Amino acid sequence: MANPSIQEISIQLDSPSLRDRMVALANLRDVPAEDALPLIKKVLDDESLQIRAMAVFALGIKQTAESYPILVNILENDPDYSIRADAAGALGYLEDKRAFELLVRMLYEDTNWLVRFSAAVALGNLKDVRAREALINALDSSEVVLQQAAIAALGEIKDITAVDNILRFAQSEDWLVRQRLAEALGNLPTPKSVSALKYLEKDNHPHVAESATISLKRLADTGYQV
Repeated sequence: MANPSIQEISIQLDSPSLRDRMVALANLRDVPAEDALPLIKKVLDDESLQIRAMAVFALGIKQTAESYPILVNILENDPDYSIRADAAGALGYLEDKRAFELLVRMLYEDTNWLVRFSAAVALGNLKDVRAREALINALDSSEVVLQQAAIAALGEIKDITAVDNILRFAQSEDWLVRQRLAEALGNLPTPKSVSALKYLEKDNHPHVAESATISLKRLADTGYQV
């Protein structure tokens, strides 16, 4: 079955049927970014939050010169927190360093935890070491998911100086926090990282133990002595 044409997708995006519009957005995966952008823009203000979320996500995947300013506007101004969170995530997919200051501001200032969580994840995706201070501060959040995101992001930006800051989570009651720690340490080659990973290999949660084993192998594969 042939893929639908751009014109067919455009018509389907105007359908009153939610399912039709969802299928149309899904069909954009094989459409070049420049051709997809006008179609994505058609549904950025759709009545369905699900459609809007798919469109925002698509902006992060279909990268054009317009994607960045559109996502910035959504993140700064959209009244719906879930859409702002999607925009933060999409900016991370773009890996555009221009988003750094805005993402840090959202990590500090947005009133919703989901947006702050997405901003932390996106800062990790940017792999910009300037995010260190903001992510270290996020470790002190009362929201466990934000701690998880900050630990993971510090691993993504490969900030070896953060090892001491994240090792305090080795005995966290939340196994997902311990798993994120095990994953992050695989990007942070220090003797303390190796020691902590060998400890986490004995964790009573299998996902944590497995992640620690994988991280030790990753360090070994880079030539680091484990």
